[in-house]
Amino acid sequence: MKQNILPQCMQLALIAAAMAMPALAQENQLTDVVAAGQKINQSANKSQQKVDVINNSILTKLQQFKTVNKELDGLNVYNKQMNKQIENQLAELSQLDISMEQVSIIERQISPLMARMISTLEEFVTLDMPFLPSERSQRLTGLKTMLERADIAVSEKFRRVLEAYQVEVDYGRTIEAYTGLLTVEGVERDVDFLRIGRVSFVYQTRDGEKLGMWQQSSQSWQPLSGEYRLPVNKALRIARKQLAPDLIIVPVAQNSAE
Repeated sequence: MKQNILPQCMQLALIAAAMAMPALAQENQLTDVVAAGQKINQSANKSQQKVDVINNSILTKLQQFKTVNKELDGLNVYNKQMNKQIENQLAELSQLDISMEQVSIIERQISPLMARMISTLEEFVTLDMPFLPSERSQRLTGLKTMLERADIAVSEKFRRVLEAYQVEVDYGRTIEAYTGLLTVEGVERDVDFLRIGRVSFVYQTRDGEKLGMWQQSSQSWQPLSGEYRLPVNKALRIARKQLAPDLIIVPVAQNSAE
């Protein structure tokens, strides 16, 4: 009996071992498959990471490209504007060159004109009533000196000449009183001068004793009667703003410069 049992047990063991070998082989194969799957997943993850890095790089480059394109468009617009401005500036420079040439021509013409204007003004003052002789003479001398100076612009010279003409024009529509010296009957005396525009120019001695009127036709002083003393005194006070403006009666020279 024992001899029969032992071989039978060995047979069973062999059968069990034979049955276990396919299961072990399958388990090994499954392990290999799982390991291979993990490697594939790891490789896929690395590939995906590389793809993500490349994609991010591409997106960054694309954004930079768009930004550069916008800057380029802006620069193109700016360059067009600058080109237009440069063209306008060149046109203005050309116009300025023409204007400067014209100014040079005008300057060459205006200097002789101012000299003639000053000469005419001097002649006018000489022929005019002899009021404010020192002030008017100094103004003319100043104009002549100014005309020879190189440190004064032509425009400023012309302005001063016109200003002198304006002063002379204003004399014709203003009333003025001032004191001065005048030779009366061979004696130099302090007198009050009264000028009413250019229609009347009279004097009165400080004591009120002598009165006279400038006669333009004879270029000399003519005595006035005492009846003009009060009107002349009133006119003097009005000219000095000591009285309000009022109607006055004064002698008017015949054949005056007006």
